[in-house]
Amino acid sequence: MKSISLYVDKDTYLTRMHPFTKLCYIVTAIAASLITGKLWAFGIFIGISLVMLISGKIMKKVFPLIAFSFTILITIFLIHGLFNHENANIMFQFGPLKFYREGMMYALRISCNVLNMLLAFAVFVLTTKPVELVEDLEQAGFSPKIGYVISSVFQIVPQMSGTMNTIMDAQRSRGLETEGNLVTRAKSFLPLISPVVMSSLINTRERAIALEIRGFEAGQKKTYLREGKMKNSDRVLCLVMAMVIAGVIVMRIVL
Repeated sequence: MKSISLYVDKDTYLTRMHPFTKLCYIVTAIAASLITGKLWAFGIFIGISLVMLISGKIMKKVFPLIAFSFTILITIFLIHGLFNHENANIMFQFGPLKFYREGMMYALRISCNVLNMLLAFAVFVLTTKPVELVEDLEQAGFSPKIGYVISSVFQIVPQMSGTMNTIMDAQRSRGLETEGNLVTRAKSFLPLISPVVMSSLINTRERAIALEIRGFEAGQKKTYLREGKMKNSDRVLCLVMAMVIAGVIVMRIVL
């Protein structure tokens, strides 16, 4: 089965870094920013993520994600800038529309949080092979079921996409219009929902049977071709990030 292929093999320090180290970075970037609640904290981790993406030569892959997120962020600014329940002081006015400082600052925090999470996850997803992540989790003592769930998440998107393309090709061969304006595309999309969902359910049943045949529930210890041991540099980085989170918690309590 084809797996999702967001991974970019550039042979950089990011691709050689242990997946757990990058997971620690995600936790640190999100937790430290949320605990402080300050815009400068979001800015620091957004800057770190950008530096990592640029130095890892994968920044081009992130541009579509950032462009898509901006449509959501603009909506957040419009909603909170106009209708936030704490709005009191007018920041600026655009015709009859009044944008308030409180709503705009609240929207700015949400936007920084979204962008921070997006870039942190991009560092992980674009530089980590799903197969290696699953193997490392199992070698670390996690249940194979957890690894299977993660692997399924990586597989379900291309699987449903392939099924949808196959059904659309069949509909085109029967004379159904699938391209054109927004209304035409919406009409062609609705008939796809039922067969795609049914196909996913059938594939789930077949996958369950295949797992049972291959002894997925067997309790014997597995062997692995690749040993996913953490390097000393990975351990040091994880320790530093743990200290950052601890320091942020202490600062939050004291200040």
